[in-house]
Amino acid sequence: MLRRLVLVLYCTGLRLGEAVRLKMADIDLEHGTLTIRDSKRRTRIVPMRDDLVGELRRYIDDRRQLLIDQRCVDPQALLVRRNGAPLTTAAASAAIRRMLRGLGIKPAHGRVGARPYEFRHAFAVHRLTIWAEAGVDLHAKLPCLSAYLGHQNILGTEVYLKATPQLLELASTRFEQHLRYARQPE
Repeated sequence: MLRRLVLVLYCTGLRLGEAVRLKMADIDLEHGTLTIRDSKRRTRIVPMRDDLVGELRRYIDDRRQLLIDQRCVDPQALLVRRNGAPLTTAAASAAIRRMLRGLGIKPAHGRVGARPYEFRHAFAVHRLTIWAEAGVDLHAKLPCLSAYLGHQNILGTEVYLKATPQLLELASTRFEQHLRYARQPE
């Protein structure tokens, strides 16, 4: 379950609470979508890549078998614990923090270092990087990313406009090309 939770977070950019609150009825594997209900007073449909759909298909089979083995009534939550109970946001956050600490990505104590939110941040920065590498006008695409992430307005999305080394190199190359063409006589 933890593997699939991390994949959902990383591959879709969902907030941790949104992922944990997913119900079986919110998953459409045929169309490859997740319905995020009443998050920040909005509902949105989030598309998934085919590889994530495959992971969720396998997880749903595992989930079904777990509920049979535990003799549990289906709680209708997508993410369930080993005892068949629905996963809570607090339990999910604690499990991810333990995983990050175990991998040495987060210090053993304290509130510093990587957090579950980093998956959402990584999703957004990677999407912006892919668009930048493709030569897409980021200012034109930012409203799309904002809507996808479920932000109330574009200001909530601007936090992801971080200068990663990859984006800085890309911007430098583009600026250099711009200057080269600007200097050439007609």
